[in-house]
Amino acid sequence: MQTKSYAPEAQSLMTGLAFGESPRWHEGRLWFANWGAQEIIAVDPEGKSEVVLRVPTILPFCIDWLPDGRLLVVSGREGIVLRREPDGSLTTFADLNSLARGWNEIVVDGRGNTYVNGGGFDLMAGEAFAPGIIALVTPDGSVRQVADGIAFPNGMAVTSDNATLIIAESYGRRLTAFNIAADGSLSNRRIWADLGGGVPDGICLDAEGAVWYADVPNRRCVRVREGGEVLQSIDFDRGCFACMLGGPDRKTLFVLAAEWHGPENMLGAARTGQLLTVRAPAPGAGWP
Repeated sequence: MQTKSYAPEAQSLMTGLAFGESPRWHEGRLWFANWGAQEIIAVDPEGKSEVVLRVPTILPFCIDWLPDGRLLVVSGREGIVLRREPDGSLTTFADLNSLARGWNEIVVDGRGNTYVNGGGFDLMAGEAFAPGIIALVTPDGSVRQVADGIAFPNGMAVTSDNATLIIAESYGRRLTAFNIAADGSLSNRRIWADLGGGVPDGICLDAEGAVWYADVPNRRCVRVREGGEVLQSIDFDRGCFACMLGGPDRKTLFVLAAEWHGPENMLGAARTGQLLTVRAPAPGAGWP
């Protein structure tokens, strides 16, 4: 049976953000990109935060880590993935410009394969829709396309066994799954969940095999199982762009939300971005 709940149960951890995206639980803190401010912020469960890195890209930029602990940053408009070296400098980890223009989300699986999605069209420039792709950067540095025809690719997650990649197709109103081969290739494309009126943005996996997805136009976060059954839906007073399970027991759902007035007003003067927390029924699992 679906459980419906509302934002009053949510706790505010940070306010005044420009536009929070790409939350990741890493080494005891929630890390995320503050679009428009060119910042990567880390915040602990008590709300103590710091800007850990300033990046040269404005948006979109998203983050994840290689198995050796080096941070990766998608520099979306420039078509490159940056890597933070131990001395703090940023170098080019992968150049994706030969595959598409404009990039969005990233996930690194347990074997060190890096998946980046995007391409198709520039929403911020008002271009007409065109489908996007998923690219793979293997640990040896080679780059290739592994999926296409994605209806506005957004959040991605990989299951704990490294066997399945799930991607949010925002314009398709669905979550789509692929099998992951030993060499990182994707196959057996299938609809993991038809979301009906749901519009998925950022996603994360839990230990019971369910997916949480953030939904901007419906201003909510939804927990859904494979096949599409809605397990829980939490309403907020503004658009939900991304979510991640973390905390000491990984049962805290961190939600990045902001008022949405269209892409042309995305980086306006008003900083309506918030980081909110809600207790979840199952801990996080998989990657990111």
